[in-house]
Amino acid sequence: MIRGIRPLLSGSTYTGVLFAFCGALASLPVLPFATLPALLWGQAPYAVQAVLTLLVWAALIGLLGLARTTRRVLVASARRLLRVPLPDPAAGRRSAGPRGPADRLRTPLWLLLHVGLGWTGALLAGLLLLLGLSLPGNWLGGSARLNLFDRSVDLAGGWWSWPVAAGCVLLAAVVCAVVTGVLRRAAPRLLGPSAAERLALAAERELLLAERNRLAQELHDSIGHTLTAATIQAAVAGEVLSADPAAARAAMRSIEESARAALEDLDYVLGVLREEEAGTAPVRTLADLPELLDRLRHAGAVVEPVLSGELAGVQGTLSRAAYRILQEGLTNALRHGAGGPIEVGVVAAPDALELRVVNRTGTGTGGGKSPGAFPTSGHGLPGLAERVRLLNGEFEAGPDGPRHWRLAVRLPVRVSA
Repeated sequence: MIRGIRPLLSGSTYTGVLFAFCGALASLPVLPFATLPALLWGQAPYAVQAVLTLLVWAALIGLLGLARTTRRVLVASARRLLRVPLPDPAAGRRSAGPRGPADRLRTPLWLLLHVGLGWTGALLAGLLLLLGLSLPGNWLGGSARLNLFDRSVDLAGGWWSWPVAAGCVLLAAVVCAVVTGVLRRAAPRLLGPSAAERLALAAERELLLAERNRLAQELHDSIGHTLTAATIQAAVAGEVLSADPAAARAAMRSIEESARAALEDLDYVLGVLREEEAGTAPVRTLADLPELLDRLRHAGAVVEPVLSGELAGVQGTLSRAAYRILQEGLTNALRHGAGGPIEVGVVAAPDALELRVVNRTGTGTGGGKSPGAFPTSGHGLPGLAERVRLLNGEFEAGPDGPRHWRLAVRLPVRVSA
């Protein structure tokens, strides 16, 4: 019972009726133009003229619905007054594709339904409210006459007029609820996105999600490496501050450079996430590998690079991905390794790019994870594996003998890379 009368007590029901009434009133300026054919055909019967006027009126209202501006206004109004969650029209999206005849007719159909329900609801609710207000006026025993469509009805007053008047008001509220309910049910089908627009929205969401995941991975790689290297470099600077001030100053300069690079990455990512116009994205490629290795040496690490092939010939996405993979591998070697030299291998072959990072893991037995080995949880290795998978590459990470941990990646070289 309470659930049934809840729409009658909801303010959104009456804002929806207001939306319907506004549609009816907005159609009035078109009515004079709709009467022109009937006026030109003056000898036709009155009924024929009325039907002709209604048909021309409906046709003109439908033509107004073909305008894109009309659809945008209707969607915005329906969101506000009908409280229906509707996305903005995707007519301007390139991925939405051409609109078919069925899609073009949805807005005219909505406009006709909107205007028709507006006038029907206005007439019925107005008539019921008029009856509800007229009947109690005769409760002292008088009478009133109601004239409607050339017919008159005598309304005798009395005590019974009060419940009848209340019933008329209640029926007027029911009419409002029905009109709003029909418009709410029809709005997603006629004003909501079409099949092509839904595909376009899904594609945009997928691209946005992929971009955010990529940014998260980039941020993880950059900030994680910077914090690891800065922590080790600060410890080195503290130990040699008195004995070797030059080495301490070099370590501090390396911390400054690493922090500045990480701040550039962070500023770019935050700008994208806030949907602001960010600056040019910092691009780090294999050409920046020597600088990365120098920062590791300032942190006290012994790095043994083994580079072969034409690294300068590796360009585009492949070069950027290779840099991030090596950066993450070296960060893990610093964070979880047990000291000793870190071997970094890069082989640029015509058909593939091979990357390798090998570091000591401390004492252990060759089979399982020994102290200092890379963790199997967290975002580092899974993120690397996902990055390699997206590039159709091969990923391998695990113990390499009793005392070493090996990260090996093979990325296919494409002509378009």
